[in-house]
Amino acid sequence: MSTEDATPDTDPACALARGEGVERSERGRVMAVFDSPVAGFLLHFARDCGFATVLLEPRGGHAASHAVPYADLLLSEVEQSHLGEDVDVVVTDHDRPELGVVLRDVLAARPRWVGVMGSPRHSPPHVPALRELDVAEDTIARVHRPVGLNIGSRTAPEIALATLAGLIADRRDRPGGFGFD
Repeated sequence: MSTEDATPDTDPACALARGEGVERSERGRVMAVFDSPVAGFLLHFARDCGFATVLLEPRGGHAASHAVPYADLLLSEVEQSHLGEDVDVVVTDHDRPELGVVLRDVLAARPRWVGVMGSPRHSPPHVPALRELDVAEDTIARVHRPVGLNIGSRTAPEIALATLAGLIADRRDRPGGFGFD
């Protein structure tokens, strides 16, 4: 059945809006790198949308604990077994000293998507960090920046929402925004 043929009684989206037939099947995994307020909201929203959630915090102790309550899995180092083609990785702090090493190891695992948060007005710090580690230019080019839909985000929840919406649009091969072509 095409969407043009769907009626409110047969359209699966309408049924979901009414709370009928809600599925909680996993769509893949969202991994937030570095515990931050944005990571907390990102994993919270991702879990609500049916994704398995992972927090990678190399410092260990998770002192900030913004994202810990929303992570199905906590990692203190990159583990290849938790990365792969069903994982979207979002680096939520581009100023951490271990950014290059963590990103190099994440990229080596070939996840579906990798992005680093940051303003497009500033030069991306991950590029020189990865070059210092002799990461190939084509591998560096796989890192998305900025991330998320351009909705003018100004708060941690807005940034997380825009990021997750962008990931969902990308997974469904959609441009995002309000174009429904």
